[in-house]
Amino acid sequence: MRTPLGRVLHLGAAGGGTEHFWRMRVTGAANFLLVVAFIAIMVSLVGRSHADIVATIGSPLASAVFVLLILSVAIHMRSGIQIAIEDYIHNEPLKIGLLLLATFFSAAIAAVGVIAVLSMTFGS
Repeated sequence: MRTPLGRVLHLGAAGGGTEHFWRMRVTGAANFLLVVAFIAIMVSLVGRSHADIVATIGSPLASAVFVLLILSVAIHMRSGIQIAIEDYIHNEPLKIGLLLLATFFSAAIAAVGVIAVLSMTFGS
């Protein structure tokens, strides 16, 4: 039994609707494409010197691929953790605390990864 507003906003029983479904699908597809590009870049670096590797990773195209991959994986990870927490944790204060922890953890992972790539892109 859905309300007219729920149908318009595509809200399901939990109020989230298909937002998580589509976020997981879109970031999953983006992750696939970006991982293929990441692997291609990494394979091209096999046997090269450290300076060549840093220069390649520091190039605009490679660093953009790496940053986009890091951000997409962090968003995908955060959504997956959120779904698991919402489905299996029934204690509301614990659920809120775990959701906050998952958000901060995902943001920290993304920040460290992006900073690492940017430090190679723009120098130490």
